[in-house]
Amino acid sequence: MPQREDMETTTVTIVNLYLVVFTPYWPVTVLILIWLAFDWKTPQRGGRRFTCVRHWRLWKHYRDYFPLKLLKTHDISPSRNYILVCHPHGILACGWFGHFATEASGFSKIFPGITPYVLTLGAFFWMPFLREYVMSAGICSVSQSSIDFLLTHKGTGNMIIVVVGGLAECRYSLPGSSTLVLKNRSGFVRTALQHGVALIPAYAFGETDLYDQHIFTPGGFVNRFQKWFRSMIHIYPCAFYGRGFTKKSWGLLPYSRPVTTIVGEPLPMPKIENPSQEIVAKYHALYIDALRKLFDQHKTKFGISETQELEII
Repeated sequence: MPQREDMETTTVTIVNLYLVVFTPYWPVTVLILIWLAFDWKTPQRGGRRFTCVRHWRLWKHYRDYFPLKLLKTHDISPSRNYILVCHPHGILACGWFGHFATEASGFSKIFPGITPYVLTLGAFFWMPFLREYVMSAGICSVSQSSIDFLLTHKGTGNMIIVVVGGLAECRYSLPGSSTLVLKNRSGFVRTALQHGVALIPAYAFGETDLYDQHIFTPGGFVNRFQKWFRSMIHIYPCAFYGRGFTKKSWGLLPYSRPVTTIVGEPLPMPKIENPSQEIVAKYHALYIDALRKLFDQHKTKFGISETQELEII
């Protein structure tokens, strides 16, 4: 993560320097930079949510395009805080956006008294105008300081939404796939222990069916470039494709295939300010067991074979 953030910072700095030095738009750039400096910590302090943005009519059309459906297996009390852990990421995390960054799926009715905070990369908050929209939808930075603030300074009834597989999971996003990047990702467990908040597993059946992906020959030139690119900035460039504006055309729109997200039972966590690696590993294993159980209980309802299991890498 630090290397990726360094790369993002360098890119933004270079672009802004170019606009200031080599273009006549430097006054606009300077004003934007002043605003960013003034408003820099807002994405790490709960953002700037506007309920009307989350209720835009556009999002209902977005939901119905696939369609998206959000289901819960247990009631969640607003007297506590939670970390909702989402799987899989897919190519563009279409389902997670629709469910938790908008009210298209009826989040506030399904989980009354709960306020969702979707966490994403800090780079989104360095882009003028885009950052304002992102924050208005209730999206915040995924930085540790942001998580700590949301879990300690916003009272109770808060749900932090994290897609732990992240962009690393894109390369495994193929129709019918159930491969998750999770074996060595335990930071969310450590954070839950430090704050004593419950972890909630969630699985989106159909998320990996929204795009096809071309797999290049292992060891070939393009495949070597993909690996090199990932080693540099921790993002695996995928050759994905979906449909165009007409039903049978090729393009970058996701396929209109159903995505049903099942939100599981909260997994209580004790509060341990400085958990050892052994304790983190113990609760990480318990979380994976709960996730497997959720997947196995519902997979056959969505066309997945009874013998297919989650592959954790």
